Amino acid sequence: MAEAGKAAGIVLWRQIAAALEAAILSGEHAPEDRLPSEGVLAARFGVNRHTVRRALESLARRGLIRTEQGRGSFVAGEVMDYPLHGRTRLFETIRAQRREPDSRILRVGAMPAAPAVASALGIGRGQPVLRVERLGLADGRPLVVGTHHLPLPRFARADIALRAAPSITAAMAACGVPDYRRASTRIAARLPTGEEAARLRQPRARPVLASEALNLDMEGRPVDFTLACYAAGRVQVLVEETVPLVAPETAKGEAPFGTSPS
Repeated sequence: MAEAGKAAGIVLWRQIAAALEAAILSGEHAPEDRLPSEGVLAARFGVNRHTVRRALESLARRGLIRTEQGRGSFVAGEVMDYPLHGRTRLFETIRAQRREPDSRILRVGAMPAAPAVASALGIGRGQPVLRVERLGLADGRPLVVGTHHLPLPRFARADIALRAAPSITAAMAACGVPDYRRASTRIAARLPTGEEAARLRQPRARPVLASEALNLDMEGRPVDFTLACYAAGRVQVLVEETVPLVAPETAKGEAPFGTSPS
């Protein structure tokens, strides 16, 4: 392969990347399959490990594979839709797509509200909130790292509830909030921090979808302000809007937009 590559004027790592991509697209390597090690690939293609590593990095940047520190490279799985609506729930979303949800509480503790958190929750700066860091997974794959901010003392018992089950919804119910709704979501792309990349098991060079979300109880009071980052190669945001098939006439008897008056 090396001689053919030189003769054709094609960089070797690009040839290897193309060969691996073809194997992935043909189904030879299925989603979530572990690829052969760098050493095995180097021997197969007759090149050094550095050349193989560059080919793998190219595939990772394009989202075809992911590399996990100490575990190797894996074919990227299917991207999961994450619909945004008034009742967005992570576990329900994952189960609806026939996947197994899981959640791990990383850290929990009371702390003074930062200015942005206080503004979103409608409380004074420095007022205490319960800060909950959580990792959400589907079929064992990390999807999102979220930091929830619950106002205190209203959610003082949430800490105890979270020890029994890592569910924000259940923790809120234990504090007298049986249901809540999403009021707003702001999303932007950025590069992850080192800690976020490690938790999501992805390279730092691959972007994440960062979101700010505010949830209200059924009386309209803020109950949760969440800062989250989603593995962009595994999650795509779906925004759905229900539009009536026939627009109602206006109070003045005007024809619906896009039709001709009779």
